[in-house]
Amino acid sequence: MTSSRKPIVVVGSINMDLVARTPKTPVPGQTVIGTEFTTTPGGKGANQAVAVARLGYPVQMVGMVGEDVFGQTLIDQLKAASVGVEGVAKVPGPSGIASILVAPGGQNSIVVIPGANHKVDPAYIEQKKALITAAGMVLLQLELPMETVVYTIEMCSKAHVPVMLDPAPAMQLDEKVWTQSAWFTPNQTETAFYLGTKLEPETAARELLMRGLKGVVLKRGSEGTYVAVAGGKAAWVRPFPVETVDTVGAGDCFNGAFAVQLMEGKDRWSAALFASAAAALSTTKRGAQASMPTREEVESLLAHNR
Repeated sequence: MTSSRKPIVVVGSINMDLVARTPKTPVPGQTVIGTEFTTTPGGKGANQAVAVARLGYPVQMVGMVGEDVFGQTLIDQLKAASVGVEGVAKVPGPSGIASILVAPGGQNSIVVIPGANHKVDPAYIEQKKALITAAGMVLLQLELPMETVVYTIEMCSKAHVPVMLDPAPAMQLDEKVWTQSAWFTPNQTETAFYLGTKLEPETAARELLMRGLKGVVLKRGSEGTYVAVAGGKAAWVRPFPVETVDTVGAGDCFNGAFAVQLMEGKDRWSAALFASAAAALSTTKRGAQASMPTREEVESLLAHNR
């Protein structure tokens, strides 16, 4: 473990998840009677921050919530999870929300309404420059405005702070993003979006690295994870067999855990194995932030699956 313990800073979305459980995902024009409805804190950014905090590593959140019924609750939930919130502002208007349909087996479909998240502009990032550039690593996603993502990546590049970008939801990226990101972590759908076609993971990773990325982690669900670095080794990291209840937040859990292990000086393979175990555990419980495992839980799963 590194002695400096520079915090991980997450710049990203903070949402309230409105989760409906259904016997099946409806097709267009179809109405389905659901079985359960819950509200639970989410947002890819906040999920990743909570994942880091649950593993006992210092983390700060940079983002915005609204002055609606959800705003203060979202801040309070981050505090309760030991996430630093000095970079979180409350602004007029609604907080971000995600409407999530969860079908049997844990598969989900999601519609995100950005709300306050789209008020996180480059000017606000500049206000939080000291917090962001003091990080050991910065985690980003694409639920903030693209100009804000690019501005943050450029700021981190100038300050020599590595960035891990989770390209979700998938959208076109500025060229600077490819050359200034340390890690790029797409799932299968996002990988196909950026390459314009479905390719075998080994080929996909090579194609992405050719765009200037330093490292790629292809999250392949039940197939496992494929990790590759520019000019170096590439390999699969196996998945962990668990009884899946809900996959919401599993990718976010992986990113948070992967970042923690890298910050603690672990090699990329050990980090990916640890993150794979953490993500697997997160699917065994309902909810996004509520399902993030502790370090003890992850280490126990690893010990039982050596």
